[in-house]
Amino acid sequence: MSKVCDITGAKVTRGSIIHRRGMAKKKGGVGRHVTKNVPRTFTPNLHEHRVWVAELRKYVRIKVTARAMKTINKNGAYVTLKKAGLISA
Repeated sequence: MSKVCDITGAKVTRGSIIHRRGMAKKKGGVGRHVTKNVPRTFTPNLHEHRVWVAELRKYVRIKVTARAMKTINKNGAYVTLKKAGLISA
């Protein structure tokens, strides 16, 4: 199952976690030191939804991020899905 938003195209991105040890100088320590750089992935906030499209009089199954759901609420399902190329009517 791919982790890509149908509307915005948001997908998994790579980044890293910086591991540090020691106490900060302003807290009375000798300072923080980087000990390791560990790779990780950032996954989008995906949800599978069944959206009612009134113009087509049917439900459409989509996998969208929370941000894309706000776009659907703002612009309407038909306009948003048509712009994304998910419906062709």
